[in-house]
Amino acid sequence: MRKVYLFLMILFFIGCNASNGVPQSASTKKWAMQLQNSDLDEIAHSGFDLVVIDYAKDGTEEGKYSADEINLIKSNGIKLIAYLSIAEAENYRYYWQDEWIRHPPPWLGEENSEWPGNYAVKYWHKDWKSLIKDYLDKIIAQGFDGVYLDKVDEFEYWSQKGLLSEQDAAIKMADFIDEIAHYTRSKKKEFLIIPQNGEKILQYERNLAKIVSGWAAEDLFYNGTEPWNKKEQQEIEQKRFVYLDLVQKADKPILSIDYVDDGSGYCGKNKARIEDYRKKAVARGYSPYVAIYDRDLDELNIIEGVQP
Repeated sequence: MRKVYLFLMILFFIGCNASNGVPQSASTKKWAMQLQNSDLDEIAHSGFDLVVIDYAKDGTEEGKYSADEINLIKSNGIKLIAYLSIAEAENYRYYWQDEWIRHPPPWLGEENSEWPGNYAVKYWHKDWKSLIKDYLDKIIAQGFDGVYLDKVDEFEYWSQKGLLSEQDAAIKMADFIDEIAHYTRSKKKEFLIIPQNGEKILQYERNLAKIVSGWAAEDLFYNGTEPWNKKEQQEIEQKRFVYLDLVQKADKPILSIDYVDDGSGYCGKNKARIEDYRKKAVARGYSPYVAIYDRDLDELNIIEGVQP
């Protein structure tokens, strides 16, 4: 996914106050993600460099943003990235058919107990891939600059189920991301591809680091509002940072998101926690986004003097 890249390794100063198939990277100083209740005017004048939103106001086809609405944000110099789950089917999306509950297609798996209405899919199945390509066509037509690929770590689900080995499941996911990159870039040359989590697939397909435009990762330094203990952080170092290092070596940015803001304001323990998370992320060369602890991503979290 790349061409010649300028990778901006930005050090954030935390305030104390309230082609050739190889496109550019998703380098960014300040980024954010809001998947619900998006106010496009607020986003357009927010000061963020890159923002991830859903392709629709409410996730439905009827509520999808128009090209004019997308261009409103982009005209302010913001890279706008569409959220897309590539390994779970969501029952509120345009493609969903109610008959699937009783008569599921061969690629549809079990419902996610933690996220009702979301169903695991055999992401390597040709019919699911066809469906995703149709979704991508909509996103490109709207004018988005790229896609934020969620549920990359679903390869672990299928390997744990015993349907595939971890290696086979990981390679199939890497192949799918590569296919998405080639498909979208054949239509929009500099289209950005940003996977989230599941970075362990790079153990099996390192070349993917050269194809993506960056990588997003949740919960690298905190488990909600609690920091990982020393042992847990060491495990993350061994199991996650080692693969994110490969992305950085390919001159691609790491977009870090931890849900550390308890909503009490930028003061006291909450301020200390936010500063600690940002300091840790910046020390590794990551671009941090401080998200609200409830993980709903239903607001743009602006912290005066800090974010953006």
